[in-house]
Amino acid sequence: MFLKKNHGPRIVMLSDGSVLSLADLPDVGTRWVASRKAIVVDAVNHGLITRDEAIRRYGLTEEEFDTWSSAVRKHGRNALKITQLQKFRQL
Repeated sequence: MFLKKNHGPRIVMLSDGSVLSLADLPDVGTRWVASRKAIVVDAVNHGLITRDEAIRRYGLTEEEFDTWSSAVRKHGRNALKITQLQKFRQL
């Protein structure tokens, strides 16, 4: 069996003690829900993938990813939910 050479870590430990691996990342072309957005933001914040790699891999704009990252940083994961968007946008 051959493993693809990766330049970063294969797994990272999140602040809540859970483990995030490359296999946990959402598939390309997936429907975006808050939990999947949060996984991508966590992967970038903990060094599993780079910001540029996430943007390229998922076809995001820089502004879109930065919005997700900012929302998580300021208000937590709930800020990524569409139903909460209006509430957190006003703050």
